[in-house]
This record gives sequence, C-alpha cells and structure tokens, in this order.
Amino acid sequence: MSLPAFEVIRPQTLDDAIEALGRYGEDAQMIAGGTDLIPSMKQGLFAPRVLLDLKSVRELDFISYDAERGLEIGALARITAVVQSDVIARHFPVLHEAAKTIASPLLRNMGTLGGNLCLDTRCLYYNQSSFFRESLGYCIKKDGSVCHVAPGGRKCWAVFSGDTAPALLALDATIQLASPRGRRELSMTEFYVNDGIARMAKARDEIVTGVRVPASSAGWSGTYKKLRIRQSIDYPLAGVAVAMLKDDEGRCAEARVAVTAVNPAPQMVKAAELLRGRRHDRDLIEEVARDAIRTGKPLRTSASTPEYRRQMIRVFIRRALDEVWSNGRHGGTQE
Repeated sequence: MSLPAFEVIRPQTLDDAIEALGRYGEDAQMIAGGTDLIPSMKQGLFAPRVLLDLKSVRELDFISYDAERGLEIGALARITAVVQSDVIARHFPVLHEAAKTIASPLLRNMGTLGGNLCLDTRCLYYNQSSFFRESLGYCIKKDGSVCHVAPGGRKCWAVFSGDTAPALLALDATIQLASPRGRRELSMTEFYVNDGIARMAKARDEIVTGVRVPASSAGWSGTYKKLRIRQSIDYPLAGVAVAMLKDDEGRCAEARVAVTAVNPAPQMVKAAELLRGRRHDRDLIEEVARDAIRTGKPLRTSASTPEYRRQMIRVFIRRALDEVWSNGRHGGTQE
C-alpha cells in the first residue's frame, strides 16, 4: 500500500497553522506524529492534497503545572513526555497509567497527546485495504451506505480507541481549540460525539491546542486498565479509567470512572456518583460495574467478541476500584 501524492506545508507558529488550514480548507489534513494518519492514508482512508505538518509549532509542545491553575499540556507534547513527567505521575496517576500503555516506545516517541485525543474511530470493516473494503461494498463511514456492524441502522458504530481521553475525562479536563474565529474551551464530555463518523465537536478549521486539568483534580488516586490482543502496540479493545479522591478516613469523597474502545466516543459511568461519602464496599463496586456494562455497548468492531469485551469492562471496574479505594494504590496493570 503506497501513499497518495501530497504537498507538505510546515507552519512555524499557531497563527501560521490556523491561516494555512483556512486557506487550504477541505484539501488539508493536519499531521503531528503521524502514527495513525500515515497508515490510514496507505489504506486509502484519507487522500489529502496538503499535509499541514505541525511539528514546528513549538508553542504547543509543553507540560506545565501550577498548584492554583492546575495542569496544562500542549497538543504537541509527545506521549513519551507525558509518561516521563514526574508532575503527572505524582499528581495525576490515572493519566500517567493510561499514557504508558499506548503503543510501543518508538510510537510514543513520535505520537502526540493531541493526536491521541483526535484519533479516528476504528472498525474491523473500516481499517482495511481499499481492496478489502471494495469487496464488501465499502461501509457507511467511507464510500458506502451500510454499517456492517449494525446493518439495520443508519449510524456508524466504529469505536474511539484512544487511551488518554478516558483518563482526562476522569480528571474533569477541558480541551482547548483555536481557529480564525478565536479560541474556545470545551469539557471533554462536550468534545466527543457518540457517532463513528462525526467523532468530535471540532470544526474543520479548528486546531486542538492542548488540554487543561483543574487543580481540584490533583492528588486523586487513579489507575487505568486496558484489554488488548498483544501487550504492546495494539489499540485497546476495552479500557477503564478510574480516579478517586479520598478523605483522611479512607472514605470516597468523589470518584469518576470512564470507559473507552466500546463506543464511538469515550463515556463516563454515571453510577460512580454512588461511591461519594462511602467506605470501600464490594456491593457498590458491583453496581458501578453493572452501570459500566450498560454504558459500554461493544459490537463486532474488532477481533474480540462483544461479549468478552463487555465482561472485561466489568472485571476492570472491580480491579480498578479495589486498587484505588481499598489501599490507595496509584499503579495500573494491563491485560
């Protein structure tokens, strides 16, 4: 599979990037690390005439923390930098745990936080060669009219498979965007759209510039659990992020739980609110696990079965909440 012909534009500042994106419009596609876009271009999923290479926009490559303002991370911060940040590991462990499960060391060196947050949705029928997709008559997400996952509906069920998004959801983060109209900030729940085609509430001429985690989320215990076929490189088949703030007596002051890779968008698990003010309780954990299964709706979008992914969400909720609630461990594990 070869790449289509394209022109590369390398803006040096954010203003230059915004101007170039407006100038080229539908012909342009943004690229930073390229770990997701380049393989997709080889598969014929995208054929932009112009690639806007953002790597030179150094103002978007930073990680900063202030006890009053909270954590800010530029969209071009490498995943490796997120993993190696002592501030993130100490104050925001759920994000640290999620970032270190992404792909392999080489891909983490190339990939950026902004790229991970803006990943295209994935599906067994979509992420294939042009020959494979043509043999099926294509799909509703690309060139066709039928969703092969749910043929009777008109919705695309390709799943969002990023790891950092559920962690940032659990930390009550906001995402920052810039365009010719100015800058705006959205909560992570507003940013993601539960549709495999639409994906994000981001206009075509907007650039994700970074994320902000409020100071109130610092110091929460947290962990991330990830199901994948191989223990490196693979996207999640299911993922669970848990963050919890506990009082001095070990009671849960507040908890947030998010799931990924089982819906077209990462989703919050509402039943986590039941844990507020309570001590470690297996029955409550089971209630959150049941709600997570109702929230996550895995279909046949990957090599794994929906039934197994659904069960693993339940298992991950139990394990993650046991870790952060019973003994306050920050560490995470992978499956």
